[in-house]
Amino acid sequence: MTDTSGAADTSGGRDAESVSKFVESFAAQLVEAGMQRMPARIFAALLSSDAGAMTSVELGEQLRISPAAVSGGVRYLAQQHMVSREREPGSRRERYRVQGDQWYEALTNREAALKRWEAALSEGVVSLGADTPAGRRMAETLAFFEFVDGEIAAMMERWRVHRETRFGGMP
Repeated sequence: MTDTSGAADTSGGRDAESVSKFVESFAAQLVEAGMQRMPARIFAALLSSDAGAMTSVELGEQLRISPAAVSGGVRYLAQQHMVSREREPGSRRERYRVQGDQWYEALTNREAALKRWEAALSEGVVSLGADTPAGRRMAETLAFFEFVDGEIAAMMERWRVHRETRFGGMP
């Protein structure tokens, strides 16, 4: 059967309905984990495309969403370091790309937020008093984030070694 919709074939010759079901299923999992619905659908569509990159028009056609929905979803994903924008050569159109190491980048960028939270929590412990119930609760929260921060750094190093062994290194 021939596609007469004019939509770009982003399925790599795979069954478009199966790809669509995967995109919606994975997006639902991301939504359940706390991601907004539209960014989740866009991310899943990009992740499932062979090129790992699509234009706004391609995303809109595949997901049957408006240009405004694509724009808002991509803005969120870019802020989370989960997609990047790139210009199409010789065009003003942008392509949105998901990298092979997007999870690494997204998690690495969370470390900066953890450091800011640790600084704020340290101030909270001082201002509340370490010997008060609220101060102790604040200190325990701070200790948790310090622990997580150290574990993430160690885990990311193990991931780099594992990725190098399994896939031949970072892109």
